[in-house]
Amino acid sequence: MEQNAPPIHVSTTAHRRGLFPDNEPFTYGWLPTGGPHEIFYEECGNPKGKPCVILHGGPGGAINPTMRRFFNPAKWRMALFDQRGCGKSRPNASLDDNTTWSLIEDIERLRVHLGVEKWTVFGGSWGSTLALAYAITHPERVEALVLRGIFLLTQRELRWFYQEGASMLFPDAWERFCAPIPEAERGDMMAAFHKRLTHPDRRVQAEAASAWSQWEGDTISIRGPAARPSKFNEVDFAIAFARIECHFFVNGGFFGEDGWILKNIEKIRKIPGWIVQGRFDVVTPLDSAWALKRAWPEVDFNIVWDAGHASTEPGVVDGLVRATDAALKL
Repeated sequence: MEQNAPPIHVSTTAHRRGLFPDNEPFTYGWLPTGGPHEIFYEECGNPKGKPCVILHGGPGGAINPTMRRFFNPAKWRMALFDQRGCGKSRPNASLDDNTTWSLIEDIERLRVHLGVEKWTVFGGSWGSTLALAYAITHPERVEALVLRGIFLLTQRELRWFYQEGASMLFPDAWERFCAPIPEAERGDMMAAFHKRLTHPDRRVQAEAASAWSQWEGDTISIRGPAARPSKFNEVDFAIAFARIECHFFVNGGFFGEDGWILKNIEKIRKIPGWIVQGRFDVVTPLDSAWALKRAWPEVDFNIVWDAGHASTEPGVVDGLVRATDAALKL
């Protein structure tokens, strides 16, 4: 690490901040992409505030009202959108022309549509992957990065969560995850799920999607199953989430090589950044965030000692709210 690098913070329970009040969109709509997809977007907060774009996780997740509450609505102009195939974007669960690069094009398309020159980019989990990839390809459009639950989308991370690793910490949940897959196919769980999630029979898709989504829900928080988002139990959400996530993962995130983000990190080192990472994150373990910090020593790095992967865990909320307030000063 460089001598002048920001310190590594280890969050404690003292004087933690909470979410900002809920706020409603002041505008929303569907943005054409020039292809089969229409992207749902909304803007919240102050129309004259500092611009930011909020990237949801998955891939295949969707925006939700809580995401607006990490930013002071009196000072930020927040843009949120449902990525291709999920949420209110159309068509639902579509894998057609749905790649990391097409999503980056959508971010740029939305920026131009909203008349924004440069903005802060906020993302957690897959949202951190997409934020980093966007910043690497369009560094001149990024004023700051606020990231949570770092996911570099490497084969090592995918093997940990979908083949062997997290399974040893959650053997009960892993057994439920494996249930739809015959023993003979369990040597490559992502490929086995992909076959079922792209099956023409929706019932086959639904069974696989339920198991895939429940696995993430069971491991997302140190607070246990009670913290599992209720949307994981909705069939339409689960199918879109699982299909798109698996589609991206079996294709290595559509990156040209494994480890693409770290190999290109030099392009963003001058961009101010904040990372908030749960110490006991099982979905995207701390090791990836640590590797990113080593490659990008200028970033402000906050380890939350009593948190897992969920963005709503108190220490993570505190870290993210403090980060967005700090970004206002740029």
